[in-house]
Amino acid sequence: MGKFILKKDKAGKFRFNLKASNGQIVLSSQAYSTKSGALKGIDSVIRNSKHTARFIRKKARDGSYYFVLKASNGQIIGKSTFYSSRTGREGGISIVKDSNDRQKAHNNV
Repeated sequence: MGKFILKKDKAGKFRFNLKASNGQIVLSSQAYSTKSGALKGIDSVIRNSKHTARFIRKKARDGSYYFVLKASNGQIIGKSTFYSSRTGREGGISIVKDSNDRQKAHNNV
């Protein structure tokens, strides 16, 4: 199970990461201008992670694997870290799927 971490970056924008129980980042968000926008982004991850088809599996030029999670409108909600194997990427997807119970973001802002 993962944990959402919400932070304000140096530019004053809000971002969240989903971290695995081992502390590694599994999914990172775009920048949001407001805290409420970032919290809605977390809600969107929770809603959309229930739909396997919304996980787009990709391979980088260097051969590493990653995924993006898209909303029903096709907008990217978050992007994963890079994995050395397909199995690692699938494990990351499983963590996102398992983190879909309604939990509050740990607020570091």
